[in-house]
Amino acid sequence: MRPLLRPERLAPGARVAVVAPSGPVPEDRLRSGLDILRGWDLDPVVVPHVLDAHPRFGYLAGTDADRAADLQRAWCDPGIDAVLCARGGYGAQRMVDLLDWTAMRAARPKVFVGYSDITALHEAFAVRLGVSTLHGPMVAAADFVKSERARNHLRATLFDPESVRVITAGEGAGVLVPGVARGVTLGGCLSLLAGDLGTRHARGTARGGLLCLEDVGEEAYRIDRYLTQLLRGGWLEGVRGVLLGSWAECDPVSDLLADRLGGLGVPVVEEFGFGHGEGALTVPFGVAARLDAAALSLTLDEPALS
Repeated sequence: MRPLLRPERLAPGARVAVVAPSGPVPEDRLRSGLDILRGWDLDPVVVPHVLDAHPRFGYLAGTDADRAADLQRAWCDPGIDAVLCARGGYGAQRMVDLLDWTAMRAARPKVFVGYSDITALHEAFAVRLGVSTLHGPMVAAADFVKSERARNHLRATLFDPESVRVITAGEGAGVLVPGVARGVTLGGCLSLLAGDLGTRHARGTARGGLLCLEDVGEEAYRIDRYLTQLLRGGWLEGVRGVLLGSWAECDPVSDLLADRLGGLGVPVVEEFGFGHGEGALTVPFGVAARLDAAALSLTLDEPALS
C-alpha cells in the first residue's frame, strides 16, 4: 500500500464548503459550527442542500442526487480549498456511485474531513482519486461544537500539520498486542468498511496498512460479525497494525477485539481517541506512519497536509 496524494494545508481566508452527504443536519448546530469556522478566519460556503430533508426517508439529508451534486460541485470548484462534512448518520453509500469520478479526478485535490458514515467516502476518495483525507470532527456534530480538544486538534491539522505529526493516544488507551509497525493509515467506521466489502470499487485489501477502526451504537455480536466478515473475506491479511478508537454506546468489546484481532500477529492499541468519543483526534488516512504500541503513538512520516 502506497501513501496517497496529500492536499495543501489551509491558510487564513480559505474558502471551505460544508456539505451533507448523509443524514439530516440540525440547523442550530450548523450555525454554531459555522461560527467556529469563521472564528478560525475561514470563509465557510454552505452548499444548497445542506439543510434538506428527504421527502420520504427522514434519515437522509435530501435526495441522493442532490447530496451527490453538492459534494461534486464543491470538490470541483477551483475556488474551494476544503470540503467539510456537516455530519454523518447514513446515506453516503447511496450517493457515492452517483458522483462523476472522472470530473473529480480532474479537479485540484483539496482537504476532505468527516467520519462515521463518511467512511464510505474516505474509501472512495482513496481508491478512485488517490487522495488522502482526514478522519475528524464534522461541522454540525456535537463533538465539534462542544469539545475544545477536538476543535484544537483539527485546527492544528488544517493550519499547522507539522505540529501534530505525532498523534498520541488519549486517556484510557491501552495495548492489546505489543509491537511497532509501519504502514499507510486507512479505516474508519467498522460497519461501513464491512458494508463496502464486495462492492464494485471497494479496496480489495488492507495489506500494508495501519488500520483505524471504531463504531457507535453496536451490540457485541454485530461487531463480532463485522470483524469476522473482514477476516473471512481475507481483507485483513497483511495488515501491519491496528488502532482502535471509540466504541460509544456499544457493548463492552475489549475481550472481543482481542479475540478477533489478536491472531493477526500485529500491534493493536485500543481506545486511541478518534471516532465518536468526546474530544476525538483527527487522523489522516493515506499517510505513511509508524505505530508504537508501547508509546501509544502514531508518528506520521510527513505532515497530514502538504
